[in-house]
This record gives sequence, C-alpha cells and structure tokens, in this order.
Amino acid sequence: MAGRGKLIAVIGDEDTCTGFLLGGIGELNKNRKPNFLVVEKDTSITEIEETFKSFLARNDIAIILINQFIAEMIRHAIDAHMQSIPAILEIPSKEHPYDASKDSILRRAKGMFSAEDFR
Repeated sequence: MAGRGKLIAVIGDEDTCTGFLLGGIGELNKNRKPNFLVVEKDTSITEIEETFKSFLARNDIAIILINQFIAEMIRHAIDAHMQSIPAILEIPSKEHPYDASKDSILRRAKGMFSAEDFR
C-alpha cells in the first residue's frame, strides 16, 4: 500500500454496493478479499459482523460505509469501535431512510459539544 491511498469499504444492500462499485471503489487485497459485502435476505448477522470486524482489522481501509438498517443489526459491534480510523459512516438505502437518532457517531459527536460552544 506504499504510495497508494486507503480504501473505502461498503457493507450494504445490492443497490448501494452496485452504485459504489460502479463508482470505482471495488478492490481486492493481497489475500483476494474484497472491500465490500452485499447483504441479502439470507445473509446472516454473524457474516455481517465478521465482515465488519475484518474491515476494522485491515490497515488498507480508512472508511467503512454501512447502510443504517444493516448497522442496526450489529449496533453493539459499531458502538464498541472507538478509533477514528477506519471511520464508520452510516448511510441510507433506497428502501430505508436515514434516521439521525440511530447514528452512533452522530450521537457521540453531539455529546462532545453543547449549544454554548457555538455561540
């Protein structure tokens, strides 16, 4: 990875992953492991969580994009991640709108600041 940048990983439904792959984010690491997981109806929560943890362990990934409805399935694993890199960003999907009250990163950020900080 010397001289190259870091990757964006995606855990999402088929439409989300397809869009990002068409945008050029798809990569295989030296072990032939992709930087994305397409979550379908029959994808187990264990597989989602294992893939998420494998993305956290990879030093070539800087950002993990995850559909918010999938993030809800592994909320405990996301809440346990405290490092800034890789950053975890929850994104909406076509069929599940974004709900800011469920976003753990946004909740943490709100806890760091008070209204008086912005006056």
